[in-house]
Amino acid sequence: MKKIVSLLLFMLPVYAFSQSNNAPSSYDPHEIAITGYLQTQYQRAQSAGILSFSGGDFGKNSADRFMVRRGRLKIDRADKYSNIVFQIDATQNGVMLMDAFIQLHQPGSKTFLFTAGLFNRPFGHSIVYSSGYRDFPERARVFQTLMPRERDIGAMVSYHPSNAFKFITAEFAVLNGSGYSSRDYDSKKDIVGNLAFKFDSLANKKFHIGFGGSFYKGTVRSNTETYFSSTANGYLKNTSADHINWNAARDYYGVNLQLQYDNTFGKTLLKTEYVAGKQPGIGSSASIAGPASSMSFSSQPETDLYLRQFNGYYVWLTQQVAKTGLTAMVSYDVYDPNQDISEMEIGKENNTTAGDIKFSTLGYGVSYLIGQRIKLTVYNEHIVNDGTTLPKYINDLKDDVFTTRLQYRW
Repeated sequence: MKKIVSLLLFMLPVYAFSQSNNAPSSYDPHEIAITGYLQTQYQRAQSAGILSFSGGDFGKNSADRFMVRRGRLKIDRADKYSNIVFQIDATQNGVMLMDAFIQLHQPGSKTFLFTAGLFNRPFGHSIVYSSGYRDFPERARVFQTLMPRERDIGAMVSYHPSNAFKFITAEFAVLNGSGYSSRDYDSKKDIVGNLAFKFDSLANKKFHIGFGGSFYKGTVRSNTETYFSSTANGYLKNTSADHINWNAARDYYGVNLQLQYDNTFGKTLLKTEYVAGKQPGIGSSASIAGPASSMSFSSQPETDLYLRQFNGYYVWLTQQVAKTGLTAMVSYDVYDPNQDISEMEIGKENNTTAGDIKFSTLGYGVSYLIGQRIKLTVYNEHIVNDGTTLPKYINDLKDDVFTTRLQYRW
């Protein structure tokens, strides 16, 4: 029975709505269980030294590379009262702690869960959905920017009944807000809430639907006397001694939808997610790359804050090809870090920088299951940015990325 369950989990996107990282390998009582996956890949970039959200930036003089993208080793244990999960990521860059949390629950019931430690932020769908099961090589740019490495340290309460309301999942977490940082750089905490609905086996058990909404309410501490607020004409500079130790709002609101149709040709799966809100960042500079200037902070930002209104979304479509083991996939995602200003205004004498540029990505490829545990993925990303008046961003960057990945799960 366990072998059958493992195979079903691997043969996603079947019922590919809820493979959460915030869970042990099984809630049935068990001693130490060891699971994981390894992803090795070759990538070719359109230009040497590009900035990339597809596994990290390329070296200054390199346009292609071999790399270990993820090497996950997960250890967990469960009894009738609690679970413990510990996961590391081992790559050519070293070993990093990914998950370390304890879950408590009533004996024989998982309706209420209390989780404490390092875990995925319970925001939307793709953040908590495991990279070992996701068809697409990487999460969308908008989520890599807002929530780098997806995790944070804190406590969470989850509600998922097993009765007539089993289609509901509700989560609420209190977090440091600084992600992996060894220390929280202010005394304020961030809160995250998620409400999700999932209905399986509709229309003669051929149609499955999931949807939900999330919010993130947090702050970023200012360490200088100046911050910049965005307007339609650029940034307005605000300077006062009172701005030191002031906290800027970091607010996100998101909605998501997953649709799956089991048909004679295979299984068709559509996923989409939209998020918008306020994101405190900084201005890009010689030492801070453009895309990195709108990312969330893991340590105290020492430069002036730039307050941006952003939005972003992705659409993912996959199609299993009958029983061949092939899955075709296509995606489109957009991240606009500054909705207040048009691209052609960026770079004028208005305090804008490369951190305000909008990017869109069209991805397409195929994956092939080799046996029960090995998956080969071939995928290309065409990345587009509109022209600006900034010297290095007058035209679209040549920053497309081609990826060939081999994954093994155990």
